[in-house]
Amino acid sequence: MNELNNLKDKIWYIIIALFILGIMSKSGFLILLAMFLAWKNFDKNKINDLKNKFNLNTNPTKHMETINPLAGKKMGLWITLGVLLVIFLSFITAFFVVVDSGETGVQSFFGKVKDNEFSSGFHLKNPLVKITKMNVRTQDYTMSIAQGEGKKYGSDVISALTKEGLSVDLDITVLYHLVQEKASDIYRDVGLNYDEVIIRPQIRSIIREVIAEYEAKDIYSEKRQEASKGILDSLISKLEPRGIEVEDVLLRHVELPTDLAGSIQQKLQAEQEAERYDFILQKETKEAERKIIEAEGQRDAQQIINQSLTARYLEYLYINSLKDREGTIYVPTNASNGMPLFRGV
Repeated sequence: MNELNNLKDKIWYIIIALFILGIMSKSGFLILLAMFLAWKNFDKNKINDLKNKFNLNTNPTKHMETINPLAGKKMGLWITLGVLLVIFLSFITAFFVVVDSGETGVQSFFGKVKDNEFSSGFHLKNPLVKITKMNVRTQDYTMSIAQGEGKKYGSDVISALTKEGLSVDLDITVLYHLVQEKASDIYRDVGLNYDEVIIRPQIRSIIREVIAEYEAKDIYSEKRQEASKGILDSLISKLEPRGIEVEDVLLRHVELPTDLAGSIQQKLQAEQEAERYDFILQKETKEAERKIIEAEGQRDAQQIINQSLTARYLEYLYINSLKDREGTIYVPTNASNGMPLFRGV
């Protein structure tokens, strides 16, 4: 009898160990197995002894009720079948994992991260291996002055100094995605909060470095794309070795000090006005050249025509123009005196 009690005590140690191991490994199978063993080895007599010890029976004179032993057996059978079904389902699902499209599965065995990741699809696995799913789709990290637009709820604008020492506020969006083959490295070295640990500090640092190479008016106008390209190249060199591939950098808004913004606007307007007048001047110059060429052509044409005109040629043109006129009668003339020639005269 003592040996049986010692065996039950050892079973309870095993149950506690399985429960703790299940919590540490986040394995539902081990937790359910520990609960099932605890339920099967639960001694109701100990509870009754505790009730009697603490006088928990508040109505000792109450008549004993008649209990149907078959009903108790059926209830116990259904409970056992239900627990076995839950354990079976948990046991089966512990042997496989389904990774959704656009995700990768990082394997860890008792805290040790494995190098090979699970791609999207169905995979068989060790039931004790934990799978952490990570997003490999295109993601964005936005830092904006607008409330609630970026990763932070409040204003998350970036303030940077330009080449002449002026402070400008920038809104930026960085498009990126995780490299699937390096997801395990990111999970092991950084964790799931990699956007705040790696991406955000790099964005803030690199923007300040790049903006310091430009004047405020250049960033505000024609060199904004060039600055964005410089930020993109720097982010690629910093983040790609860590397993994060940067796709694009969108420098969406540049806010200058009020006085400076007004003066830059006036200067840009004046430059546009000057360019418009230059265009008009070029247009009028081209039009004058065209008219000169046209006049010269007409003059040369008149000179050629004047040189080729003679009295006989003009007479020919006149006679030729009369041939289609109705009622015209041709009378030959004497070439020497111009008098009409009549037959028989």
